[in-house]
Amino acid sequence: MSPRPDRRPAPDLEFWARQAGHLHWETEWSEVLDRSDAPFVRWFTGGRLNAAYNCVDRHVEAGHGNQVAFHWEGEPGDTRAITYADLRREVCRTANALLSLGLRAGDRVAIQLPMIPEAVFAMLACARLGLPHSVVFGGFSPAALRSRIEDAGARLLITSDGQYRRGRAEPMKALTDEATAHTPGVEHVLVVRRTGTAVPWTEGRDLWWHELVDRQSMEHTPEAFDAEHPLFILYTSGTTGRPKGILHTTGGYLTQAAYTHRTVFSLDPGSDVYWCTADIGWITGHTYIVYGPLANRTTSVMYEGTPSTPHEGRHFEIIERYGVSVYYTAPTLIRTFMKWGEDIPARYDLSSIRVLGSVGEPINPEAWRWYRTHLGAGRAPVVDTWWQTETGAVMIAPLPGGPPAKPGSAQTPLPGISAKVVDDRGREVGKGESGYLVLDQPWPSMLRGVWGDDDRYRETYWSRFAEQGYYFAGDGARYDDDGDIWLLGRVDDVMNVSGHRISTAEVESALVSHPAVAEAAVVGASDPTTGQAVVAFVILRGAAAGTPADEVVSALREHVAREIGPIAKPRRILVVPELPKTRSGKIMRRLLRDVAENRETGDVSTLADASVMELINAGLAGASAPAGGR
Repeated sequence: MSPRPDRRPAPDLEFWARQAGHLHWETEWSEVLDRSDAPFVRWFTGGRLNAAYNCVDRHVEAGHGNQVAFHWEGEPGDTRAITYADLRREVCRTANALLSLGLRAGDRVAIQLPMIPEAVFAMLACARLGLPHSVVFGGFSPAALRSRIEDAGARLLITSDGQYRRGRAEPMKALTDEATAHTPGVEHVLVVRRTGTAVPWTEGRDLWWHELVDRQSMEHTPEAFDAEHPLFILYTSGTTGRPKGILHTTGGYLTQAAYTHRTVFSLDPGSDVYWCTADIGWITGHTYIVYGPLANRTTSVMYEGTPSTPHEGRHFEIIERYGVSVYYTAPTLIRTFMKWGEDIPARYDLSSIRVLGSVGEPINPEAWRWYRTHLGAGRAPVVDTWWQTETGAVMIAPLPGGPPAKPGSAQTPLPGISAKVVDDRGREVGKGESGYLVLDQPWPSMLRGVWGDDDRYRETYWSRFAEQGYYFAGDGARYDDDGDIWLLGRVDDVMNVSGHRISTAEVESALVSHPAVAEAAVVGASDPTTGQAVVAFVILRGAAAGTPADEVVSALREHVAREIGPIAKPRRILVVPELPKTRSGKIMRRLLRDVAENRETGDVSTLADASVMELINAGLAGASAPAGGR
């Protein structure tokens, strides 16, 4: 059944019109929201603007050209301070270079670059020219890059000779050549010289960035585009199956990116130094490194490398050096900091921090408290943000200065956003109850479709609650007794044990709250009696490493039973040296399910360190039988 937009309440259109008013519009919109073809909607109909002008030129024209846009720090220690005037010159030159290659509005550009300034220049140059960009994370394989290039129909690929990872210069151009060997639609490959390593070269196709871009004019007049002109395509998967290209357009996306950035972080562009530690290849990098901060004239930090290179205090050293006041990172990194020890951040002056942010997954209360204590000096608020590639911007988060925070809870939707927790039939659940998180009203930065596949868009996001017209986020959630929202992780990460819905995130949080555990990952394994059983993989803190494994496992099982209830007690707890993670820090639970169900381990090509699975399997081969029963 199709959604019936006429029966649903409208969002606060006056509110969103005010937020859009913070941007520069070449032509005012005639209608804030057109939902006549829901779930395909249009925001700011008839309005025209240029995203790059809003992020760069208007700030220079207003007299802020000397303000630093980015303090960039390379992994080897090289640095650049890029002012808004510098940024405008570089974006104009890059735009002129792309024009010289025959690209015109609507053509797609693929970008696979490390965290270097040219990545920002390339994205903004594309936005300036109306070229939808598809940024591909630098750690993705040639096959993943190829699938994204093919799906988007990109005419140009922008890449680099190599990238620095953990102190080493790793190849990039050689890998992109493997991808483009089978993508005839790519007419040119524009290569940034970063590491200076030798690269394969195809004459007539490959071009050096410094030879093409540096000779271009530093002046370019931007063109205004329709508010619904495609801004970028970002692929949410592709390690298996066909990639899913999430399409975001210009006016609504930029409106909400800027609004959420200044609101969630209580940002002051004249005094704050802001650092989002995400990679530019993810939606967090798009919205909270590039478009949101620059639209708000923010001074940001951008770091190229890994947090442990050349030492485990690198992030804290950077915070101290630049006086970072707003720090936005992922729970995975926070838990890594916990594992390294509180003595490391204690060596640095972190007193500049006034707001801490968390993104990417639900943060467990223990990590929340550690984060606030050891980075925020016990005073900085922690904003735990929930959002997705598909939503484009933060949707649910506590606000600095708002009601008291609850460690581990995203709490309430932002002003202008409407979210509910509902049951299988789309009915809102009561306080203290769990269900599915849905968004029941449109929002400006919402995805406009799956690139080239309208049916997939409808089926994936709108079919489950089609009658109500709800967007299904794919996440489980619950209301607490105050009506605040707690995220329970992806629906496929909610285990059904003897008819009880148990979130992997809840069990992981309980495990990490035990002083013996540094990090944990939980999966559901098939069980002939209970349907699913809880299996946990844990990394121990140093002080617990010498304790007999059976003793630790027994203590942890009882701890989980106390924290959640006997039904959540893991059937099996496996002590491991590391967890399998992608280069972005995401735990590959698919591989852990293979281990838990005694299957052959699947594809490990996307792991940051493929040897981790060998260590886990070797450890299990020498381990005793599972400790404890139900």
